[in-house]
Amino acid sequence: MIPYCSICWQDNRVRLLDQRRLPREEVYLETGDYRQVIEAIRTLAIRGAPAIGVAAAMAAALGALEITTDDSAEFRRGFQEILREIAQARPTAVNLFWALERMAQVAESHAGEPVAALKERLVREAQAILKEDDTINRHLAAHGQGLIPEGARVLTHCNTGALATGAYGTALGVLRAAWEAGRRFSVWVDETRPLLQGARLTTWELGKIGIPYTLIPDGAAAFLMQKGQVDLVIVGADRIAGNGDTANKIGTYGLAVLARYHGVPFYVAAPLSTFDFALTDGSQIPVEERAPEEITTLWGEPVAPPGAPALNLAFDITPNELISGIITERGIATPPYPSSLKPWKRLTG
Repeated sequence: MIPYCSICWQDNRVRLLDQRRLPREEVYLETGDYRQVIEAIRTLAIRGAPAIGVAAAMAAALGALEITTDDSAEFRRGFQEILREIAQARPTAVNLFWALERMAQVAESHAGEPVAALKERLVREAQAILKEDDTINRHLAAHGQGLIPEGARVLTHCNTGALATGAYGTALGVLRAAWEAGRRFSVWVDETRPLLQGARLTTWELGKIGIPYTLIPDGAAAFLMQKGQVDLVIVGADRIAGNGDTANKIGTYGLAVLARYHGVPFYVAAPLSTFDFALTDGSQIPVEERAPEEITTLWGEPVAPPGAPALNLAFDITPNELISGIITERGIATPPYPSSLKPWKRLTG
């Protein structure tokens, strides 16, 4: 059992592990103010698509509790405004919008109830989303763990463990399930520039689980594949279009190209809440651009000349033809994705 939680609900307050401070210190943020949860999402105190969805739902619940009116119509108007505010936190991870839509549906389907009862329902829905996330991730991991052979050398990018979800993990959850099943293997961990989620977070989580790992610069992956030292790649996702095109942390697309060239299987692990079947392909996925200071500084210290221009794209899009399989809680989809994903589209619609 991992002795930490990325996010939880306690006494009508949100408690989350501040991932900006890891691995140097484990500090929890606690708040009853939905605006502070929005800020935590925006500043990456909490990150990872499933965790962002949980945080958005909890922010909505906190916002509902802050509304003082007893008039049902006025409450719903105020709640809708809060949902719109939360939706501005980050643009790429579709789980955020999926969770807000669930909260909105609860508010609308029980509009005739007293405001106090409706607030209780919204709090329960946020808690349910967190609990479901754990269950979903464990099902996903069970489907994917068989892909990890004994003695494998697995490469992963960014962070996809319990820190990036409500609990357990997606891509890292697959590795965790294989390890718990008794399989022994090792992990190459990309550092994941510019914010070093691999170096700071994935190594921290793998150490907690006990899975052996080696941290590498992002640029080392190609040479390791050329030398035959990578057996498979597994990554997470922030949004997946209806055709299987996948948005994930910047650098993922490059890994997929390298994997295809070197004949290395490349897998994506993500729950169905990360799919956006309204989008036909990856060109329609919005890609977040973050502050250039995340590139030009490190731990507050400049690493580039003053005023150096920098482009800080947080994500890239991996075309579906480069993906060997997409691991979900319903099973593993394989090419051609328009047909293999079709039954799951109905489950999300």
